[in-house]
Amino acid sequence: MINSKVQHTLKREIEFSGVGLHTGESCVMRVIPAEENHGYKFQRRDLEGTPIIEAVTSNVSSTERSTKLSKDDADVHTTEHILAALYAFGVDNALISLDGPEVPIMDGSSQHFIDEIKRVGTDEQCAPRKFYKFRKNISFEQKDKEIEIMVVPSKDEEFKITVMVDYNSSILGTQHARLDSLDQFEEEIASCRTFVFMKEVAALAANGLIKGGGVDNSVVLAERPYSEEELAEIGKNIGRDQINIIPNKTGVVSISELRFQNEPARHKLLDIIGDIALTGRYLQGHIFASRPGHYSNVEIAKLMSDTIKKTDDLPDLRTDREPILDINAISKLLPHRYPFLLVDSILDKDENSITGIKNVTMNEPYFQGHFPDNPVMPGVLQVEAMAQVGGVFALSSVDEPEYWSTYFMKIDDVRFKQKVLPGDTILFHLELISPIRRGLVHMQGKGYVRGKLVSQANLLAQIIKDRVPE
Repeated sequence: MINSKVQHTLKREIEFSGVGLHTGESCVMRVIPAEENHGYKFQRRDLEGTPIIEAVTSNVSSTERSTKLSKDDADVHTTEHILAALYAFGVDNALISLDGPEVPIMDGSSQHFIDEIKRVGTDEQCAPRKFYKFRKNISFEQKDKEIEIMVVPSKDEEFKITVMVDYNSSILGTQHARLDSLDQFEEEIASCRTFVFMKEVAALAANGLIKGGGVDNSVVLAERPYSEEELAEIGKNIGRDQINIIPNKTGVVSISELRFQNEPARHKLLDIIGDIALTGRYLQGHIFASRPGHYSNVEIAKLMSDTIKKTDDLPDLRTDREPILDINAISKLLPHRYPFLLVDSILDKDENSITGIKNVTMNEPYFQGHFPDNPVMPGVLQVEAMAQVGGVFALSSVDEPEYWSTYFMKIDDVRFKQKVLPGDTILFHLELISPIRRGLVHMQGKGYVRGKLVSQANLLAQIIKDRVPE
């Protein structure tokens, strides 16, 4: 379902109750089906006006041991585990309504969330799912902490993550985890719990934090034995008579054993998924993370979001794709011939748009005079090539296109951004401005060379049947 082309939401509402790991406050959380393009939003129904906090990178207010979202005076803590579950199960739209400040920690993993999502199932919606395919590397680095996280293009359209953790610890050596598809999340990642070192537990407890922490919702690791007296003091600091930590032991000192030998690394991978869900897109690329934490996760998610915003309205600018129409097929649609056939291939076409390319070579006849020793493709011919791509779109909509022609009626908002030279490949992308009526085709066209806009125009043409079959 992750590769579905359309959005999904829950079939019906699900509910969870428990305490928050850091605040220790009880909370009933309802995950409610939402309409198309709603995305993920949190609601604090315990606050006046039931404020909404959108799950986006710009609303991240803290990454100290979890990801906290804030808007105006409303906060929600520890958002990553529920977001990871929704994202990995292919739920695009949900309202997450809480009567407290923190998502219930449950057992410290996403397993309970996944189980309930799976139990109620999802409904298919009509709107297209929002994907983003990375075409260049994006990276974030914290040199002082030896943290590095990078997303690179993948050869296929899958989303993959490779994680390495290393705490320079005698009890937790270097660990790796890998996810080759979100389809593996339920079996390989969802049950992996948050983990903490005993020395951190002691420090956090002394500062009045992890009030909801306990052996049932985290894996606790001790690098030295802790006496019963020390454990009693820690319990006192978090308001517990006992904390069910095995005294006088090193290694895993919580009662439950590891669910995977590399459970800590797998949980770090879970956190990454929950944090990059804040981009609002199903990503197609490979994330490599070395010693990641919520801060680095959110920083790379912000860089991803910035990249998505910059390219959100751009078409697929790859020119190395297999064409859907080659020059022979184009010649059967367009009446143009040498030296005025200015489209070499059509890369894709749908109900509202078309993308085609023109390979510019020094052999173009107009370079003899435009200009000698300084060849520049005339702007008027760029517009003509753009119009011919639009002509393929228009003529594809009629029967027997060889008996039809397209004629310009109007050209508006023509702009040229930079020179087009021999060796360039212009990618033309045209979109309908309005539906085709009475043979009138009104399209906005843009030309790109190596991803940069070089020309644009609004074109109005009419398709006319000016020849009759013999």
